[in-house]
Amino acid sequence: MKKLVVVLALVFCLYSHASAQEWTRFRGPNGQGHSHAKNIRVKWSVKDYLWTADLPGTGHSSPVIWGDKLFITCCDQKQARASILALSTADGQTLWQKDYQLIDSPMNKLNSYAASAPALDKDRVFVIWPTAKELSVIALDHDGNEQWRKEFGPVYSKHGPCVSPMLYGDLVVFTQEQRTNDKGLKSRWLALDCNDGQIRWEIPRDNGGFISHATPCVNADDSGHDYLVFSSLVYGISAVDPKEGSILWEQPGFSVRALTSPVLAENLIIATCGSGASGKTLMAVRPASKTKPANVAYKIEDRTVPFVSSAIVVNDLLFTFHDQGQVVCRDAQTGVLKWAEKPGGRFFGSPICVEDRLYCMNVDGDVVVLSAADEYELLAVNPLGEKTQATPAVAGGIMYLRTQTKVFAVGQAKD
Repeated sequence: MKKLVVVLALVFCLYSHASAQEWTRFRGPNGQGHSHAKNIRVKWSVKDYLWTADLPGTGHSSPVIWGDKLFITCCDQKQARASILALSTADGQTLWQKDYQLIDSPMNKLNSYAASAPALDKDRVFVIWPTAKELSVIALDHDGNEQWRKEFGPVYSKHGPCVSPMLYGDLVVFTQEQRTNDKGLKSRWLALDCNDGQIRWEIPRDNGGFISHATPCVNADDSGHDYLVFSSLVYGISAVDPKEGSILWEQPGFSVRALTSPVLAENLIIATCGSGASGKTLMAVRPASKTKPANVAYKIEDRTVPFVSSAIVVNDLLFTFHDQGQVVCRDAQTGVLKWAEKPGGRFFGSPICVEDRLYCMNVDGDVVVLSAADEYELLAVNPLGEKTQATPAVAGGIMYLRTQTKVFAVGQAKD
């Protein structure tokens, strides 16, 4: 009986930990798109939502969650006014809202002042407003009190920037790349001190004339030391020492800009590049070790490569969602094609995985649910009723879905 009690207590603790998993950045823990949640609904209707919330503006950013608060950005695109809000995860009510007047900047009609996802830890939420006039980084506590604000000059880009930060320890890490210009603007990768916004390190970059939008993730070398993984046009995949801001190794291989964020597959790092509304190259790289330099495991250059949507790896299967609607499954270690299908709609948002199921929102506002398996299986298509370019978030056993002007909360399926 005592052993049974101990086992049940352990199971309860593990379940509670999984259910309470925070969603701290674009695509959740380490940017890999995986949730520990259990029994999230596969198919639902309007009556199944736990709650819906109307936002005071539009946007494409994905939500982040800590405890009982969900943080989301939106904007008035015509007035160049941006907002960050905290919503209650219990009922979707607005707990606070902070508004910021930006300087009107040109950008692609598919872009938005509220396209960048925030990042957060237990104390603060960090939001970036990147425009052609000024890149602002702002830290607020979870009650909406501004802790600090730093300005980093313009971001020169044809289509407008979209930069989402990530956190490593006490660092806020992001990229500030520039299109070729005669304004003296230089590209760089930056790490700020979370406590005061001071620059801890910066890496000058020659980005080949086109900015990338990838958000870094963390990997570890064969000695167990962490490094940050960046992807970009000129340098391909880069490993950066997070403490010193020094380049550890780089593996070039891209010919156009990197919009998607890198993903990890056991002993590989996978990233893509693209241009002109189409992907160009998918590259899988073996990281450098004590005895070997980094090298390319395989490259794929065909119409199956995504341009905007980041990939996801599940059980050594690599899944990509294409801008034109194709979903592709490959062997993550070899790149060998398993299947390619079109479940419906085009994809700008990125997929996440819950219990071996893939959830991805198409631009029409349908949540496409697929089996994360080596055989194609469409499980459901759930309409949200409004267009979206965002990525789902999951925390506390609830999935949160953002459309242009709304947030939806989807709970667990009933037994």
